[in-house]
Amino acid sequence: MSEFTMFTTPWCGYCHRLKSQLDREGIEFSIVDIEQEPEAALTVEKANGGNQTVPTLLFSDGSTLTNPSVAAVKEKLAALA
Repeated sequence: MSEFTMFTTPWCGYCHRLKSQLDREGIEFSIVDIEQEPEAALTVEKANGGNQTVPTLLFSDGSTLTNPSVAAVKEKLAALA
């Protein structure tokens, strides 16, 4: 089971880069395309002061990170463990 959801768009280069880095690290996560699921865009906007900034990660504790490094994601996952 994934511990976070990545909100993304198909055209986002930062999203593609983070996805590939997380995959290399063997970190599991769910992906939601905010263009395909408009209600998900509201979650992203809430986390980013009204902006649809991706990638935005939503963790199991309800916290978010926007365009984080892999190190920041690993640190957050360790804090949740």
